[in-house]
Amino acid sequence: MSTTGKINVQTENIFPIIKKFLYSDNEIFLRELVSNAVDATQKLKALSSMGEAKGDLGDLKVEVVVDKAAKTITIKDKGIGMTSDEIEKYITQIAFSGAEEFVNKYKDKVDKNVVIGHFGLGFYSAFMVAKKVEIFSLSFKEGAKAVRWECDGSPEYQIEEIDSKTSRGTDIVLHIAEDCEEYLENGKIEGLLKKYCKFLPVEIKFGTKKDWIPSDEKDEKGEPKETEIEVDNIINNPNPAWTKKPADLKDEDYKSFYRELYPMQFEEPLFNIHLNVDYPFNLTGILYFPKLSNKLEMPKDRIQLYSNQVFVTDNVENIVPDFLTLLRGVIDSPDIPLNVSRSYLQADGNVKKISSHITKKVADKLEEIFKKDRTEFEKKWDDIKIFVQYGMISDEKFYEKAAKFYLLKTSEGKFFTFEEFESHVKPVQTDKDNKLVYLYANNLNEQHAYIDAAKGRGYEVLLMETMLDPHFINHMESKLKDTSFVRVDSDTIDKLIKKDDNTISKLSDDQQKELRPIIEGAVPKDQFMVMFENLSEKDAPMLITRPEFMRRMKDMNQLGGGSMGFYGNMPDMYNLVVNSNHPLISKILEEKNSDKQKDLTKQATDLALLSQGLLKGESLTNFIKRSVELL
Repeated sequence: MSTTGKINVQTENIFPIIKKFLYSDNEIFLRELVSNAVDATQKLKALSSMGEAKGDLGDLKVEVVVDKAAKTITIKDKGIGMTSDEIEKYITQIAFSGAEEFVNKYKDKVDKNVVIGHFGLGFYSAFMVAKKVEIFSLSFKEGAKAVRWECDGSPEYQIEEIDSKTSRGTDIVLHIAEDCEEYLENGKIEGLLKKYCKFLPVEIKFGTKKDWIPSDEKDEKGEPKETEIEVDNIINNPNPAWTKKPADLKDEDYKSFYRELYPMQFEEPLFNIHLNVDYPFNLTGILYFPKLSNKLEMPKDRIQLYSNQVFVTDNVENIVPDFLTLLRGVIDSPDIPLNVSRSYLQADGNVKKISSHITKKVADKLEEIFKKDRTEFEKKWDDIKIFVQYGMISDEKFYEKAAKFYLLKTSEGKFFTFEEFESHVKPVQTDKDNKLVYLYANNLNEQHAYIDAAKGRGYEVLLMETMLDPHFINHMESKLKDTSFVRVDSDTIDKLIKKDDNTISKLSDDQQKELRPIIEGAVPKDQFMVMFENLSEKDAPMLITRPEFMRRMKDMNQLGGGSMGFYGNMPDMYNLVVNSNHPLISKILEEKNSDKQKDLTKQATDLALLSQGLLKGESLTNFIKRSVELL
């Protein structure tokens, strides 16, 4: 007996709406239908465990079959199946969620998280790629009759009892539309299954893969006959590492799962964090720390977001805090909606809570490693430093925790927490205004002379060489009381940390005025400002320093992509500091031969430029020739 009816919707335009607005990508149809098949299988397992489904469950694999000749894709399960009344109820009444009803009915007997479906709309994603859909289903219930349902994408459908289906479960047959025939390619479907269904909790068999092998029998031409065999192509891992208890996993299990997630990543992760939370929401997952060093690149292999082992998205920017996108791994929560609209996910309250909790767990794990094995933590620090900096700058709650384990590294490779470093340098590096000065370098080789001069005064110099350090320094100056960061080449050694004692100049003001135009003529005026300083005779005759404020603005401008137009367009500015107490400066002043005076001045300024790597090209060639002549 066959009946017809109309799908219970409020508008006759429901299918165009589904196709255009419900899902952001039509490939999602496969995820939805396979997830439904897994749900049906999980429900059967639950009912069997409660004694409400009788008999042997048998092989419960879900199967996906592509028939290119018939232009169909079939999703088969051996789950609970549906009666005619249930198809009328669950399929024809759009937005009535069978999954929700099931959970409500058995909420005291079964874990709600074994059921994936949330909205009752997943089935209709089939019409994103199909011009017609058929359902063949036989319920697990005793005495049930098999039924066939058919709809061509209009609100009208047909349903009838059939004798042809004799096995329990449901087959969904999609008759693929002409504009979607790329989904009839085996490679396309297998790729989607591996993307969306790779970790579903029921084995997924990709069709019946037919191989031909030679046999001992001969055909009429005397050639070996070929025998057709069926090969199961299981494409998923139903029990991924994140679903297991941390106590049941070893280091190698975590590494093996990392290779499963990212087969093209050949570098081992530094360590991992296993998330396993059941209150105030359900959250599992494993996050891996890759080696970052001095790179701030969003990794191509990103965190994957799952809901009950169903892939949701790997485009997690603005869903989790930006700094967490530097990690890799899996986050799974049934509280994450399967709707893949990014704006929907970003606005979802549960997603925001989960995001906040993950931030806390990551900070707690880093602090735990720091306290448990500081030596090992220090070995990994250079590889995770930029991640911690990013988190401290962008997330206040992460900052509060990370400030306890953030490590400052000195030019000699020693490590200090902020608290330790303050105690270490306070007696020596406090200036006359009682302000603590943190000296730092960003290049050990280029700034070696300045570092050496600072160490000669008993100062400790930090190494701050990541691309985030300019922003991080500004951030920390706003956090630390009466503390400033000063780069070692930003001023003369006596002015880096201003003390009360002042050295007297050997040159009078008139002598400095006489010498100034001679020295200014040796360097480009638009880049260098000549300054006289009363330094020690042991210091260099001339030094190049870079004003801290302007250099820092340019560094941040480069990191920000040139958004700070005024500072970004300004040329590099330097101070040429003349040591008024050095004998060579007095010699230049006293030299009566103007040509020789010019050569001595040029030689001294070039030496200062050379020490900063600023002497290049023709100027460097002339310097070498002049040096030979002077020798």
